[in-house]
Amino acid sequence: MSGRRLPGGCLDALPQLPPRPASLAATRPAMTKRSQPDDSGNDPAAAIDRLLEIMTRLRDPVGGCPWDKEQDFATIAPYTIEEAYEVVDTVNARDFDALEDELGDLLFQVVFYSQLASEEKRFTIDDVVERVHAKLIRRHPHVFGDVRANTAAEALRSWMNVKEKERAAAQEGLAADQEKEPSLLDGIAETLPSTLEAYELGVRAAEVGFDWAKVEDLLDKVEEELHELRSEIPVRPAHDVRKVEEEVGDLLFAAANLARYLRSDPESCLRRANQKFTRRFRKLEVEVAKRGKKVRECSALELDEIWEGIKKE
Repeated sequence: MSGRRLPGGCLDALPQLPPRPASLAATRPAMTKRSQPDDSGNDPAAAIDRLLEIMTRLRDPVGGCPWDKEQDFATIAPYTIEEAYEVVDTVNARDFDALEDELGDLLFQVVFYSQLASEEKRFTIDDVVERVHAKLIRRHPHVFGDVRANTAAEALRSWMNVKEKERAAAQEGLAADQEKEPSLLDGIAETLPSTLEAYELGVRAAEVGFDWAKVEDLLDKVEEELHELRSEIPVRPAHDVRKVEEEVGDLLFAAANLARYLRSDPESCLRRANQKFTRRFRKLEVEVAKRGKKVRECSALELDEIWEGIKKE
């Protein structure tokens, strides 16, 4: 549960917070190295410790929050997705005050998962931090090692080389336990939105050179898929939509990879398009109301006229 969803009273009497369990406190050296106040007098490590103490209190069997105590890994997962999208929304809006708030909510998700894992003696928040420390150092040999990277493109190639080695090592370890052959596409999360899954599939294929040579080729691919869709629509019975759905999927896959090729991500592109449509449609509703009507009472021609006027604005 993010901070703004906490029911009233859950954080009452926080000055009497109990100490964190030894399992969480025993492995703090990496954090305490940072435990020096910054220029504003704030102590980052102390702030993280305070957050961990609040999380421990919320999950306390005796005095904790009834909602927080009932949660597990599965029930928290939808909130994580929601919070991540809210972060993206504030970034797109360049609303930095809201971004500060949303990043806090997202950080709280990390703390919540770590608390659940600690209770089951799987890992602690310190293990999470140490693992990301090691990963960042391992994947930046051009910063922490002998590899040279003078441009962003060279740095990205260095990063991808390390990731490829990690993936190969992981596949070797799993080969004995799997019936299917390891693939470059292994490890893509099944819960990704389909647009981002298409993006990641394209990224993985492009890593080994399986990609369009130039953007014009991709635009041709989009037009090809659109032509195939047009040709399917007249010949398919209304009740048999499988082939049409397949062609629509091919078109969306090509469009998602067009966004990737142009160094954008399709999910953000589509979300901005959704927001633009929403903004314009609300204006359309206002304009229709000014005419003393409701949207459903307008003809298609009238709605199109209003819509085009809004676009010109």
